Amino acid sequence: MEGQLIDLTLIWALIIAFGVFMYVLMDGFDLGVGILFPFAPNEEARDIMMNTVAPVWDGNETWLVLGGAGLLGAFPLVYSIVLPAVYLPILIMLAGLIFRGVAFEFRFKAKDSKWLWDVSFTVGSVVATFAQGLVLGSFIQGFDVDGTRFVGGAFDWATPFAIMTGFGLMAGYALIGGCWIIMKTEGEVRDWAYRVAPVLLILVLLFISLVSLWTPLMREAIAERWFSTPNLYYFLPVPVVTGLITLLMIKALRDRTDYLPFLCSLGLFLLCYSGLAISLWPNVIQPDISLWDAAASPGSQLFLLLGVLFIIPLILMYTAWTYWVFRGKVTRDSVGYH
Repeated sequence: MEGQLIDLTLIWALIIAFGVFMYVLMDGFDLGVGILFPFAPNEEARDIMMNTVAPVWDGNETWLVLGGAGLLGAFPLVYSIVLPAVYLPILIMLAGLIFRGVAFEFRFKAKDSKWLWDVSFTVGSVVATFAQGLVLGSFIQGFDVDGTRFVGGAFDWATPFAIMTGFGLMAGYALIGGCWIIMKTEGEVRDWAYRVAPVLLILVLLFISLVSLWTPLMREAIAERWFSTPNLYYFLPVPVVTGLITLLMIKALRDRTDYLPFLCSLGLFLLCYSGLAISLWPNVIQPDISLWDAAASPGSQLFLLLGVLFIIPLILMYTAWTYWVFRGKVTRDSVGYH
């Protein structure tokens, strides 16, 4: 804003983007484990898969709360438009997260009803992921807005593009989950994950290609941004690095390098995230409401920023401590995992 030394709106955009990205990466792999859960080779494998995410899943979702709360405080206009537009997918997502959270707590204690919590864990993971994909697809394609008011229908999110992104996100989370299983397990479970990961990588690359082609076709401004010169030269590293990481991941899977496939899968998500940011910047509501149009007052942003700058280091320290304590390979009887 004019006369303001620090652009608080841009700082808040970076904070929320960071929070959402951390959630996608960190909750993505445990949602992916849930998506792969019914395809595991046996019951013992499912126990081990659950043990790999049981110590960390609840901390991962802290980033979702941070991103949502920050968005409400710093960009209230986004809430007033996006929430009515995708109310049903968000409700479905929360229901899915609740079901899988309950499954974590009860599955380890159940005997005869263990199958029920297996179903809850899988269904909750699939439903939550697909709903997130619907929200993402709706966000990319834009909303029917009159001024600063959403005037569309309750099912505007149910489009072919949004449904496609829902399935694409399921494939992406499953890939991260499969690579997480490779990194955290041994023996039969790891061998199974090594067989599944290449198939998932092909699916993810297919969906990346579909989104990359479909998005510019939906909006001329996005096509011009990517394919006009000199922008083409500036943004060319994104697809090139994506190809290089894909080749590295294929080699890592072939050589059975346990940690590298997981890092490569995170790299693919980071590049997809950066590609999305390039396509949509600086609009936070498509097609023409910018970050600065949707921002709260500078006073409100500064007040919230002081709190967030204290909270984020705590979340990072807690997250790092949790992953450090539960580092290493996981077995069915790993102490402290259930």
